[in-house]
Amino acid sequence: MTGRAERIRRDALALGVRPGDSILVHSSLRSLGEGFVPSDVTDGLRAALGDGGTLVFPALSYEYCGADDPFFDVKKTPSNVGAIPEYFRTSVQGVLRSINPTHSCCAVGKNARFLTEGHVADRTPCGENSPFRRLKELGGKILFIGCGIGPNTSMHAVEELVCPDYLFGDMIRYTVTDGEGRSFELSCLRHAFVNAVQRYKRLAPLLDGDALREGMIASADCFLVSTVEMWREAHKKLRSDPHYFVDIKN
Repeated sequence: MTGRAERIRRDALALGVRPGDSILVHSSLRSLGEGFVPSDVTDGLRAALGDGGTLVFPALSYEYCGADDPFFDVKKTPSNVGAIPEYFRTSVQGVLRSINPTHSCCAVGKNARFLTEGHVADRTPCGENSPFRRLKELGGKILFIGCGIGPNTSMHAVEELVCPDYLFGDMIRYTVTDGEGRSFELSCLRHAFVNAVQRYKRLAPLLDGDALREGMIASADCFLVSTVEMWREAHKKLRSDPHYFVDIKN
């Protein structure tokens, strides 16, 4: 492990990551400072989590899969959420990827199979069998490295509990190829956000104490969120105000 990876490990533990945790990571490589490469991040976080932990990155591919190009290959379709998740997907041994054309996740570690294996059964991007929902069931955490808490895909899973009027668009029929090379048809609703701008930073005032921790990993401003408290408070807020986490365009 490089000295940079060791710094990631040390700083992640100081922020509140614990051995045995299951964590989903949203990230900006540039925010860490000069010299850091994706392997420093994945190696450092895996060292912090230990053998009993589980590391998860989003592998969202909505820029590549849609109505005009309805094809998803769990091995070949790239993600569109940054350098670290794409390195994790393609280069870390033993990584599993969930099957969803637009909102898949990749995971490695103790709970990787549980987090990824059921997603194919959902007909929405972030449904009850998705890694986002299952991470909450494990009492997991979401780590934001240098990107603020705005790019919080798990909030879509909370929104799917309430189904606000801006959320869903058309049902799209995809051709999906799994890890064994088998192809099949899968129909899934898309997230539309018609006339709505996401404002997930509004989550912060709803969380107290250790539910939202702030600190530094290398040069990056970071946040660590407890999924249990996040889901409880965000769901409660959405039930009372379905537009709380968006701005509606006139």
